[in-house]
Amino acid sequence: MSPRPKIGLRLTTILEAAGEIADKQGIDEVSLANLAKNLEIRPPSLYNHFDGLPDLRKKLAIFGLDRLYKVVADAVVGVSGTEAVLAISKAYVSFAREHPGIYEATLMAPDPEDNEVQQAGAKIVNLSLQVLRDFNLEGDRALHAVRGLRSILHGFSALEQKGGFKLTLDLDQSLEFILEAFIAGLSNKW
Repeated sequence: MSPRPKIGLRLTTILEAAGEIADKQGIDEVSLANLAKNLEIRPPSLYNHFDGLPDLRKKLAIFGLDRLYKVVADAVVGVSGTEAVLAISKAYVSFAREHPGIYEATLMAPDPEDNEVQQAGAKIVNLSLQVLRDFNLEGDRALHAVRGLRSILHGFSALEQKGGFKLTLDLDQSLEFILEAFIAGLSNKW
């Protein structure tokens, strides 16, 4: 049975389907052919939305960054200081756990210097700067702190996804311990 074209297929629907493939099968399985099969359409129909696989990956990266931003922004509503750093961090790691393929896509944009990718990522950076504002960091020091936090969160998420934590220690407790050490460092006037 050949796929039937679907009239009016929205980009969001297509990216959700691509994200589902990435989450369940891995980012390497996100191809125009697999996506078309999943959506029950002919592969050429996807060229109405994408200029090939690199464009699909770019749009999936932006889609993932936008979803990650929403999750972390929702987590920090009504909290500040240490509580906000913990909230944004736990939301970030939870997103990576729940959407491993989409999360990986956020790191694999074909051209990280692309303006659209930069704008999507900048929202997360700006939110992180706002969260860290309570620690009286300014200028480059604030950006260094954001890089440090992102390094902790990405490193933790990547190691967890690759099975790098084999000890029976509770992962959430380990994450909180690391974050509390980071926050204590921010709180000290070094």
